[in-house]
Amino acid sequence: MRRFARIWSRTVYPATQTSLSRAELEDFLHPLAVRLGEALQTFPFSPAPGREVGEVLVNEAHCTSPEALPHILGVIESYLVLYAGTPDSVGVDEARSRCARLQHAIAAGFALAVRERTLAEQEALSRAALAAQTAVEEALHASETRFRAVFKDATIGIGIADMNGRLRDANGALARMFGHSEEEMRRRNINDWVHPDDAPDVWRLHRELAAGRRDHFRVEKPYQRPDGTVLWTNLTVSLLRDAEGEPRYQLALMEDITERRLLHLRLRYEATHDELTGLPNRTLFAERLDRILTPGNGVSRFGLCYLDIDGFKTVNDSLGHAVGDQLLVAVGERLQSCTTAPAHLVARIGGDEFAVLMSDPQGTEEVTCLARALLAALATPISLDGRELSVRASIGIVEGAAGELEPAEVLRSADITMYRAKDAGGNRYELADPDSEARAIDRHSLTNRLPAALERDEFFLEYQPLIRMSDGQVDGAEALVRWRHPVHGRLGPDRFIPLAEHTGLIVPLGRWVLEQAVAQTCTWAGGQPLRVNVNLSPRQLHHPDLVPDTIAVLEAAGVAPSSLCLEVTESALIGADEDELKPLWQLAEIGVDIALDDFGTGYSNLANLRKLPATTLKLDRSFTQGLQRHPADPVDLTFVEGIVSLAHALGLAVTVEGVETESQADQLRDLGCDTAQGWYYARPSSPGEFARDWATAG
Repeated sequence: MRRFARIWSRTVYPATQTSLSRAELEDFLHPLAVRLGEALQTFPFSPAPGREVGEVLVNEAHCTSPEALPHILGVIESYLVLYAGTPDSVGVDEARSRCARLQHAIAAGFALAVRERTLAEQEALSRAALAAQTAVEEALHASETRFRAVFKDATIGIGIADMNGRLRDANGALARMFGHSEEEMRRRNINDWVHPDDAPDVWRLHRELAAGRRDHFRVEKPYQRPDGTVLWTNLTVSLLRDAEGEPRYQLALMEDITERRLLHLRLRYEATHDELTGLPNRTLFAERLDRILTPGNGVSRFGLCYLDIDGFKTVNDSLGHAVGDQLLVAVGERLQSCTTAPAHLVARIGGDEFAVLMSDPQGTEEVTCLARALLAALATPISLDGRELSVRASIGIVEGAAGELEPAEVLRSADITMYRAKDAGGNRYELADPDSEARAIDRHSLTNRLPAALERDEFFLEYQPLIRMSDGQVDGAEALVRWRHPVHGRLGPDRFIPLAEHTGLIVPLGRWVLEQAVAQTCTWAGGQPLRVNVNLSPRQLHHPDLVPDTIAVLEAAGVAPSSLCLEVTESALIGADEDELKPLWQLAEIGVDIALDDFGTGYSNLANLRKLPATTLKLDRSFTQGLQRHPADPVDLTFVEGIVSLAHALGLAVTVEGVETESQADQLRDLGCDTAQGWYYARPSSPGEFARDWATAG
């Protein structure tokens, strides 16, 4: 970091106003460089040290020149990651992202310090101005000579005008500000100094002062110089009264703040625009969105197209980040070409996400028309370094009345809608839908709650009996997991099992279900274990610890492997190779039964069943619903009869799900089905209820 500080001092020193030598500046910058290097590698990352460094550079090193900041940030961008190093836990892209955030923080701290320094200077000048005003008033009443000394030697511009606005006198500082002689200034009328960028209240305040209803006012005001440039001033105007208290003169005190304002505008631009594309960034976009959504702002409706490039990570990974950056620039240019209306804002939100914000669209159709234009603009391949890159994008559209939603709600809706378009295949747009958003928010809430739910014992099991159709006796039970959610109440597996499968929590949850179900069987049927069926998810099936975990659970409970049946969905086994089936074969060899669940929904070939370690087929309920009618559907009868015959020929037992009527049960018994489960026999129940009603019946 000493070498980094040396490079930093060499670059920054010519653009600073410091009294330090270059070597002293290097010593001063070294601990700041160390702080930035530590911040770059700290976990969790915080850009706060960057803000502190920006403030120190202004307050202690006096780096207040407008040219200093680009040099400060440029060295950090080019050399900080190189000399600070990249920790093993942070990739190069993350290090560069952190470096960029530190640059923004430094710029923010620099701007804040400059602003506070400016305010302090303004306050000092204000006190000087008030002192000058007091001196002028005393001079008017006491001594013209003393007044002239103050008036002539003041470093701020001073002008005196009559109540009609004609400038009676102007000091040299004021004349130099305007580029005129003092004589030329005395021929001017202050009422003519109107500028297009005047604040709305400037001339109202002046009229009140001229009418004697106000004694002074202070504003920032621009003036046009003869050479065409703009002079920005801190203007203080006071009313001078005669001995009788009647308005007599107007006293104007002007401080030239042009350079300070230009620096402020430059810092403002850098803080609100994306460095790569030049587009407005998230900060400016958020400000515009907040302004549009604020009631009473003159905007009745808004439209938002939230766009994300499909597969952009592949471009970075395969072609490099330099090409990825060029692609982002090209995408930004094409998006800008689709809308030239001043009320429309095209912004880069971050990464490969862009947004187009519309004010007062005619309706949803105008916003969707823009979305189609955006997709069409990106459809033509982009040429970069001799390559033709095709760009696809997903767009989420939100359109509505201004004032009804908060900015955070609009962005959340747009983000959810954009991902809905991406999930639908991408290269398309979707309109915001409250029901879809509610489901997405609900899924997100449940997903976040899942890990804590397992730790807090919020899951519980219910059991549904499996009935032998030959004699109506209980043959076993299927363990079904439920969630006792503190807010939503009792949730079925369809609400949370897909989420657990997606997040990987299904593995610890599945082991918990297995442990509970196997242990429970020992408490039924007078201490004799009752066979229990436990569902096995696709992720569990491919987990390397499936076999040892299952054996460990059986041994801990002292239960024979034949008392356990693992149910695997047909879809999870379609196309499975020998390695993927190996764990099931190992479990089958030690005596664990394997059931092929939801059979018939995966369109598998019955002949392939020979390759599977299954002992039972569980026929999906969709194939037996026709048997609930009387007379039964002959096609369904033939279909079920064929499956049962082929299954038995392969040595497989057949279990039927969803049995709900007596006639349906009779038909399935006549067709040769071995076991059945469904509401006709019993609904899933707690372990205690199952023990009371069924466990002793086996």
